[in-house]
Formats: sequence, C-alpha cells, structure tokens
Amino acid sequence: MEFEWNLYSFCLKQNYYHAETREMRRIPARWKPQSRIPPNNLCAFADSMEKAVLLHVICAVLAVLVVAHVKADDPYRYYTWTVTYGTLSPLGIPQQVILINGQFPGPRLDVVTNDNIILNLINKIDQPFLLTWNGIKQRKNSWQDGVLGTNCPVPPNSNYTYKFQTKDQIGSYTYFPSTLLHKAAGGFGGLNVYERPRIPIPFPNPDGDFTLLIGDWYKTNHKILQQSLDSGRSLSFPDGVLINGQAQNTFSGDQGKTYMFRISNVGLSTSLNFRIQGHKLKLVEVEGSHTLQNIYDSLDVHVGQSVAVLVTLNQPPKDYYIVASTRFTKHVLTATAVLHYTNSHTPVSGPLPIGPTDQIQWSIEQARTYRWNLTASAARPNPQGSFHYGKITPSKTIVLVNSAPLINGKQRYAVNRVSYINPDTPLKLADHFNIPKVFSVDTIQVIPSSGPTFIATSVMPASLHDFIEVVLQNNESTIQSWHLDGYDFWVVGYGSGQWTPANRSSYNLVDALTRHTAQVYPNSWTTILVSLDNQGMWNMRSAIWERQYLGQQFYLRVWNADHNLANEYDIPSNVLFCGKAVGVHP
Repeated sequence: MEFEWNLYSFCLKQNYYHAETREMRRIPARWKPQSRIPPNNLCAFADSMEKAVLLHVICAVLAVLVVAHVKADDPYRYYTWTVTYGTLSPLGIPQQVILINGQFPGPRLDVVTNDNIILNLINKIDQPFLLTWNGIKQRKNSWQDGVLGTNCPVPPNSNYTYKFQTKDQIGSYTYFPSTLLHKAAGGFGGLNVYERPRIPIPFPNPDGDFTLLIGDWYKTNHKILQQSLDSGRSLSFPDGVLINGQAQNTFSGDQGKTYMFRISNVGLSTSLNFRIQGHKLKLVEVEGSHTLQNIYDSLDVHVGQSVAVLVTLNQPPKDYYIVASTRFTKHVLTATAVLHYTNSHTPVSGPLPIGPTDQIQWSIEQARTYRWNLTASAARPNPQGSFHYGKITPSKTIVLVNSAPLINGKQRYAVNRVSYINPDTPLKLADHFNIPKVFSVDTIQVIPSSGPTFIATSVMPASLHDFIEVVLQNNESTIQSWHLDGYDFWVVGYGSGQWTPANRSSYNLVDALTRHTAQVYPNSWTTILVSLDNQGMWNMRSAIWERQYLGQQFYLRVWNADHNLANEYDIPSNVLFCGKAVGVHP
C-alpha cells in the first residue's frame, strides 16, 4: 500500500492502534505540523516543535512499534490475475465462460486479518471489466471497491492494480465481476480471511477447509442475457445449479475428523438450500460473525450470502451426497457433489436428502435462530458482544421499498421510485473533483412516497459516525436479497406485511449477528442497524443481478467535511480516469 505520512497522522495512528477500539483519536492541535514529512524525518522535525523532547521520545518508540507491527502482522501479498474467455461445459453443453488465470471458478484468495493485498488485474476479454470484493469493508478506501460508482472499468488489453487491506476482518467471502452480466459467465471465486495466530476462535481448529461456491447457472451466453435485459425482458428461469462451477465434485476427508465447509451463493437470482446426506451442520460463522453453534440438517443460503459450518465425518465409511437445491421456485433445480470418506469403498447411494422447497415460514424461523456469539472474538481479541448496539438510539430511520415498474414499456427495478442508472463517470471521481451533473443527492428519499417511477443516478447523503435504522420493505411476491458495500450490519428483525414503528418491540437488540447481505421475504420486511463508521461512496444494491442491473441500487455517500487520513485515504496514484473525469488531475 502507499502511505503518506505526517507527524500528526503518524502519532494519531499509533494512538488508534493502542486504543484497542481501532478508532482515531485526536492529539492537541499545537502538535500538528503544517507540512508532510517522511517517516525517517519525523523525530528530527519533532525536535523543532514545542515539547520537543517528549515528542522525540514518543516518535522514536512509536517508529519502532509501527515497523515491528507492519512486519509482524501486516504482510503484503502480491497477485497477478489475467482475465480471459474459455470454453467449458458446466451443464454438459459447451459455452463461453470467464476464466481467471485459466481457472473456473477463479483462484481462491486465502489471506489473514490485516493483510495488504496487491492484485494486478489484466483484462484480456473484449469488454471493460471490474472485480468487487463482496464483504470486504475497504476501510476508509472505497477507491478499491470495484464497482462502477467508485472505479472506472479496466479496458480490454489493459490492467489495474487493486491495493486494499482486510482490515479487522475474518470470515468467508467472495469476489465476482461487477460489470454488465459478466457474473453470468464466471469470474467469481472464494475469498477467505483467516484469524491472526494470537486471536482465539470459538471452536477447535478443523482438520480441513473446503470452499463451496453454489449458484444457479444459465447455458446462454452472458452477452445474450444482457441483450435480453437491455430490450426490457426479464431473464428466464435458470438452467441448472453448479457447485464450484461443475455439476459433479468430490470432497474427501478422514473418518472421525471435522472439516469446515464455507458455502457461498454466487448465483444470479435464486436462493439455495444446502445439506449433506447423513450429516449435521454446525453453524460457526456468517460473513465474519462468529455465531452461536446451533446444529442444522440444512441451511438456506440466499443470493450473495456466505456461511461456514463444521461437519464431523462420524458416519459409517462410504460416500454421501452433498446437495444444493433451489428455494421458492415452482420447478426445483438440484446440484450434487460427493463427500468421500478416504476409507470408503462404497459409492453414493439412496435417495437425495430431502430439503425444503417453498416453505417461507421455515426459512424465516431458521433465520431467527442465527445469533451472535457474544463471548467469542472475531478479528480482534475483544468479544463481539462488547459492542452494545442495542443501546444506541438511531439518528435516522430509512425505509427502502423495492418495486418492479415498467418505464417506457421496458422492465426496470427501483428503490423508493428511483431506478438507478450508471453514469459514464464514477461517482467517487465526480465527488472528489467536484464534477457537476454526474449525480444528485436529492433524487432518492429516505421515506418512500407515492408518484411515478423515474430513472436517475441516485445518491443518498449520510454523516460519518451516524447510527441508522434501515427498513427493507418488500411488497412484491418474490424474495429479495440486499447488500451494502463497505459495512456489515445487525439484522435485528424480520416480519410480514407492512413495517410500522410498533414492530421495533420485536427487534433483537442483544445478539443479532452482523452480516453484509440480508434477505427480505415476500410481502415482508427486514430491519438492519448500521454504524456508519467508514467514510466513502458505498453501493447498496440488490444481490439479485437482474434487479441490480436494471436499477435496484443506489449509493450511500458517508461523509465528513474534515478531510484527513483519519477519515479516508487519498485518491490512489494509479486511479483510472473515464467519462467526465478524463483530463482532470489529482
């Protein structure tokens, strides 16, 4: 990563590190120098200031500490990924897919809390391309989020180097293309953030670790799918379901041992149920939250979501079915894989384990059993439950209503009557350089109102450090899946019908888990609480890709007028320019 140092931010950063809260703390203004200084000159500069001796000692000690800390805990990991087309047959028919380094799905990214990721993405396909890091918070760094509101797409035969940190995170995540309908062709993969050695986890280390990317799939080329949406037609029902990009996979383990299965729904539109024949699933983590370790026969995983379970191979030695099947669909699609005991000589047999199909209440009740493990650590040594979110009074309530209108005779999707359209200039660049007529903060309302639906580039303003209540109201007959970049949030309530303030009495204000993607059941509501502690331009979108592509999204501009590195990193030196930003200079 690139860092610009000054005495103020350098000392400030160390206060931040030693405070355990990892929040910035101010030091007296008289200590703040007026110019930037490289780290090796910090203490020499301090000698010329008031309280020179004290500052000299402080900076010398802190310089040693920060160097030791960076070297010991915050390593740099370098990657080069090349994006190409290839021909594979995921459902038995040859079709064009998107490969990363020749792989489908793409390479699994295994990193550790606070690692610095330097990833050079080379685009060799015939369309501009971006990857987004689903669930990685990009602390103070929405410049690296990899969506069209923050980044110019990488042109064909060009490259861009992402530089970001898995700051204060652990857990199971994914990455995928955020441009056009590329996600329908692949380019996705697993992203696992492991805990630092000194941070305990609330279960014994598993004997192995499997990443399972499950999702619906189309045999149709992604460009034809895009053309269908552009013409105003919805996508047809998917052709099948894949597990790790294939219709058949085998996962092998030793009898008596326990393995972690990290399961992510990387599909376009369909909720899935996951289960393993003859085996129980112990839920231990959901998108970075350690959970109460409840036991399940099967788990619903909605579009964009990730869960991690422990599975003990405690059955007679043979092979067992692993199943992912669609939920809330008239026709049930199923994918299978094999759990193979290494001492097995018996292939899979018998009927597939039965899972739920259209039972909505079953899924709601299961979702309510997902609870935060209050005594467990996550990325930091302090327990998750040390943050008492339920005792904070929200500063604002936002109600978001999704809809599926026709605009000019074409299918669109909208939030609070606004159907989002991407401008040719990323919002983040327009905001940084004060480029006019790119977006408006007045188009989308925080409370829905009646009136016609319209197309606009909608940005909702918010203040850094606000604590907000967001009600996701779904008046449609299909399930929704909402994702917020840059954050996780507490999912405190699910309910049917129209939300009212009286529903707050049903909120879980004690041990609701945090996650980055929440489902909203048909004709129902879901409430989330969000601590806006991460400045930037953040995409809030439907994880159901057709809906996102046709307008069910907007951006949350979390802002503080005090411009300093304590709030947000500077614009990257390698930023790409496009649209109205071409020709401007940092």
